Amino acid sequence: MFRDRDDAAKQLADKLMQYQGKNPLILAIPRGSVPMAKLIADRLDGDFDVVLVRKLRAPFHPEFAIGSVDESGWSFIADYAAAAGGTPDYIASEKRLQMETIRQRRAQYTPIRPPIDPSNRIVIVIDDGLATGSTMISALHSLRARHPEKLICAVPVSPPDTLIKVQQYADEVICLEAPEHFQAVGQFYADFPQIEDEEVIAILKDSA
Repeated sequence: MFRDRDDAAKQLADKLMQYQGKNPLILAIPRGSVPMAKLIADRLDGDFDVVLVRKLRAPFHPEFAIGSVDESGWSFIADYAAAAGGTPDYIASEKRLQMETIRQRRAQYTPIRPPIDPSNRIVIVIDDGLATGSTMISALHSLRARHPEKLICAVPVSPPDTLIKVQQYADEVICLEAPEHFQAVGQFYADFPQIEDEEVIAILKDSA
């Protein structure tokens, strides 16, 4: 469906051109969407930054999200979390672990400046795709509390039912493809390498 993340980002940027010149703030959910968000910010003449959230991993299935947590400590818990083994004690422990990762990433990613203030800005949150939507929900929730002028979720691909969940948290959702048969985000990219912290840090330094 997409050659790589750059291809997906260019297609998303085309859908977002109405915000060019309106000083949008383009926020990436690290790490995969960081190069995408930077490309989109450049195309829209906007600012670029990251919004730090982490998924809460299911026991014994670390790729499967049973919820998520944002930088403030607010957490979203999926309605199926208990069925996936997410007991209250497990969730509390997993939340502490992911909050520590968020603190470490903030220290790594923006050591010389605070996050860009989203207040009264058009804010566009980018991810390379949604699966359960948990991390996007936490990102949107945390940003809503900062009173943006408009809050937009923009992704290349998502299952249709996830889009319905995410729409409750955003003013606008832009998704290029919503296939019924969905297993993982990576299946819709011909080239989908892992993005490492070093690349994220380099992009953030360049944008600063």
